[in-house]
Amino acid sequence: MELSQLPLVLLLISNIHSGNTEGETVTLRCDIDGEGVTGWRYSWYKDGSNSVFSELQEHTFSPVTESDAGKYFCYGAERGGSRTSNIGDEVTLTVDTPQAVLSVSPQKWLTEGDPVTLICEVYGSSTGWTFSWYAVSSDYSNRYNLLSDSSRGAGGNYTFSSAALKHTGVYVCTAERGKPGYYTTYSNKQPVWVTGVSPPVSLIISPSRTQHFTSVSLSLSCEDQSNSDRWRVKRYTESLGLEDCSSSVWASQTGSTCTISSTITSDTGVYWCQSESGENYHPVNITVHPDVILESPVHPVTEGDTLTLRCLYQHSTPPNLRADFYKDGSLIQSQTTEMIIFNVSKSHEGFYYCKHSERGESPKSWISVRVSRSESQISVLHTLSSVLAVCPYLLVTVVLIFKCCRMRVLISHIHSGNTEGE
Repeated sequence: MELSQLPLVLLLISNIHSGNTEGETVTLRCDIDGEGVTGWRYSWYKDGSNSVFSELQEHTFSPVTESDAGKYFCYGAERGGSRTSNIGDEVTLTVDTPQAVLSVSPQKWLTEGDPVTLICEVYGSSTGWTFSWYAVSSDYSNRYNLLSDSSRGAGGNYTFSSAALKHTGVYVCTAERGKPGYYTTYSNKQPVWVTGVSPPVSLIISPSRTQHFTSVSLSLSCEDQSNSDRWRVKRYTESLGLEDCSSSVWASQTGSTCTISSTITSDTGVYWCQSESGENYHPVNITVHPDVILESPVHPVTEGDTLTLRCLYQHSTPPNLRADFYKDGSLIQSQTTEMIIFNVSKSHEGFYYCKHSERGESPKSWISVRVSRSESQISVLHTLSSVLAVCPYLLVTVVLIFKCCRMRVLISHIHSGNTEGE
């Protein structure tokens, strides 16, 4: 039989698309257009193999897995006859492993009391996922501890309505779908850093700025009122994750002071103080960068204070540059060696960086602004004084009401007595 006389093979694949996701259902179906043939015996082949993969007209992967990916074609032979089909066109089945992606809104840097939401999504996949969130253990076990009140099946958001110091840490999420359950891999890691209004310890950095040049010495000290050595410096970097200064190869710790002898760009990360009981305090974002950096304060700026920013260049003396200054991506001052903001307010909070036309631009630094303690105290005192001012009037009003009530009762008794005597 010549090729042109062979029955036509139609290879149909249901629910297949570019980049099918593990856990979905995918069906391969082989239809043969052959007149006068009452029944066909089907043979499926995968990736050019001579072995028959399946003998069903319709083969279903439920759920489809990464190992099912490949090139498929089908072939038919007449049951009880001699007719055979031609070989169908090859179809490629691709299968992607679903990946959970974690993000933080509105930002990773918070002050105590701020709300923050962990958003877990499965990109390139349909709905129907339930989510779980985990905190990465701060020791070297790298355990993922399920949040005790982690909600499953309630959407992809997990919210701390009022961030506390204990929420400082690194988080991941996973997603599950179907029965039996199919799980994604753990998501990317997302840090959340909560700065206390009055932390029991301060992270002192020398030189005192958040951005530093490469190949310089950097000192980080945890200092409290008792000047104790019970603190250790910890850090989180994108390349190495959670690390302890006291048992590292990148630095050395003496007492509560951590010293990096020669900085490199991979030292960029978040550094903080950890107590003996595992509590985390005073996180500071440190960036190590060659050439151009922004000199900005390490600690949050208090409302009403003055904020000074400078653009520094590593290979010049003095290192100051005439540069443009930006806040949240918008130009706010151009061609000056420093930018000064008087009477800082909450509206000045944001990401700042500087840019030089020839040297390049610095990394971004987050400037946090906090309410002054004196203003808070004044507000409390004002409230108390208002209450105390009103108290005498309230007291007089209560006494008058009480006397009026007693007078009404007395008059009622007198009236009742007169009525009985009549």
